[in-house]
Amino acid sequence: MTDLAPILAATDFSTPARHAADRAARLAHENGAALTLMHVLPGGALQELRRWLGADHAMEHQLHDDAQRQLDMLIADLQTHRHVAARAVNASGSVVDEITREAEVLDAAMLVLGARGAGFLRRSVLGSTSERLLRRTVRPLLVVRQRPHEPYRRVLVALDFSPWSAQSVSLARRVAPHGRLLLFHACQVPFEEKLRFAGVDAATIDHYRTRTHADATQRLHALAAASGLKPGHWEPCIVEGDASQRIVEHEQDKDCDLVVLGKHGQSAAEDLLLGSVSKHVLAEGSADVLVSAAHAA
Repeated sequence: MTDLAPILAATDFSTPARHAADRAARLAHENGAALTLMHVLPGGALQELRRWLGADHAMEHQLHDDAQRQLDMLIADLQTHRHVAARAVNASGSVVDEITREAEVLDAAMLVLGARGAGFLRRSVLGSTSERLLRRTVRPLLVVRQRPHEPYRRVLVALDFSPWSAQSVSLARRVAPHGRLLLFHACQVPFEEKLRFAGVDAATIDHYRTRTHADATQRLHALAAASGLKPGHWEPCIVEGDASQRIVEHEQDKDCDLVVLGKHGQSAAEDLLLGSVSKHVLAEGSADVLVSAAHAA
């Protein structure tokens, strides 16, 4: 399925980054996609090194050579165990700029990162480097938290019925073509606390709650039908409460190995990934997280 070609995976050679490379290789093999593995020596650290040791010092060349050696070893291992021939990119400079530039050159259909790492990926998605990358990218980004053992089996797709929701379902189907999708929506009565404070009776609020749930159910089934999902390949999950907490609860309760989120919410200015929902899911969840940056036309 060439919709995922090509894939760009960034690595710092830490164990989590190796898990990310493994998952990227699995996806590349499953979809016949081209795979590029990229390592970036942070420009700030190199400048500090030059300040102390001088420009063009042998140590700088050694760092590049060592990175290239580790890239070559990783690629050889993936070719042996995942039957994927990957391309290596060994760069230096601003990590965000270099990854973004390479993604543009490749016209990458997906970026893949480890959830924890060393060096520039140590703080991962909650760190400033990845936040900047995620703010700038318009490409799907997969944050790998688990060591891959098999294709994704159960995928929680968080939906808010914004233009990004349909694309999230489509992306989930491409990444997990044989997985079962849990279409998830957390709903609340609008301004419920204000209504209670204003003295609106409980029966009226319950009536609004029932209507809100019924409307969400209708919209969820309509979205599934429009996305071409067949009965038995997906299940609805409509809950009440805070989205961030309920996503994590259901991810773990339903044994999901992937959560798909839209980068934006109901408006383009509402950046879900960098908001409280995604930060909570990334901090408290255990599944991999895939962020869709595109929306339906």
